Amino acid sequence: MAFWLLKSEPVKYSWEQMRRDGRTHWDGVRNHQAAANLRAMRLGDQAFFYHSNAGLEIVGIVEIVREFYVDAADPGGKFGNVDVRALAPLLQPVTLKAMKADPLLSGMALVRQSRLSVCPVSEAEWREICRQGGVAA
Repeated sequence: MAFWLLKSEPVKYSWEQMRRDGRTHWDGVRNHQAAANLRAMRLGDQAFFYHSNAGLEIVGIVEIVREFYVDAADPGGKFGNVDVRALAPLLQPVTLKAMKADPLLSGMALVRQSRLSVCPVSEAEWREICRQGGVAA
């Protein structure tokens, strides 16, 4: 299993909405590196749900339930979606500030490439964020 981080602006699509929906398609990615990360996702992989712009914190965990497929809104067929389902909220959100201050997390793609909307997360980073968030890894 691989681990990821998905960013969403809470005013556009929040963790609360994700929980209400239960399952959704992750769309709108138009960066080639982020799209390559979507293509690499496999069924059962898990991802942190990160509130970008407002909040700047990891607030929940989702699971990949459908692998990459072409986004019908992309006329060129280069970009796509994955489907995710809500698994669990973090009991304590983990802020970007806390991640930057933690030597175990300072090398995260989120910290190094802050504008990338879909990032890989190492197993060690996953465990540390789950620990800080009060959930089992």
